Amino acid sequence: MRKTISAALAVVLISSVAIGAEKKKPLSPPATAEGTIGAKKITVHYHAPSKRNRAVMGKLVPYGQVWRTGANGATIFKTDGALMIGDLSVPAGTYSLFTIPGEKEWTLIVNKQTGQWGTDHDPKQDLGRVRMSVRPVKDAMETLTIGVKPSGGKKGTLTIAWENTEASVPLTVR
Repeated sequence: MRKTISAALAVVLISSVAIGAEKKKPLSPPATAEGTIGAKKITVHYHAPSKRNRAVMGKLVPYGQVWRTGANGATIFKTDGALMIGDLSVPAGTYSLFTIPGEKEWTLIVNKQTGQWGTDHDPKQDLGRVRMSVRPVKDAMETLTIGVKPSGGKKGTLTIAWENTEASVPLTVR
């Protein structure tokens, strides 16, 4: 009888530990975008929020205000080599990315500070700002997606897409 009770308790204990060990899936899981342009690796680490039946552009992500460009911690941009983002010269290194979304164009902010929470933007740390083109997306995107897309040679594009909008800016390795 004692062996049966001990065995039953062991099963209950193991089941409890297993259930407690299961982690809840985050609402905005970590994501990474990578691309190699002109033999230089470019990586973007971000947290990807989902629409979840919410109006995003102009509502959840207000127009005309600095946005963390993702969720949770600040979005991190790493480049192995010096490059141009639009007309902004960016030395090799690690930066935070923020944006100012608008209906017709966005502004990309490259910030020298890293490791901060996503809402902690210090404009004094901005390396610079550059205009992004905006276009409508045919099929609505449930989850924020950032991409680094090579287009041949030393050129490529950084894209940020969510809901019904894609913002983009050219990348050129120097």
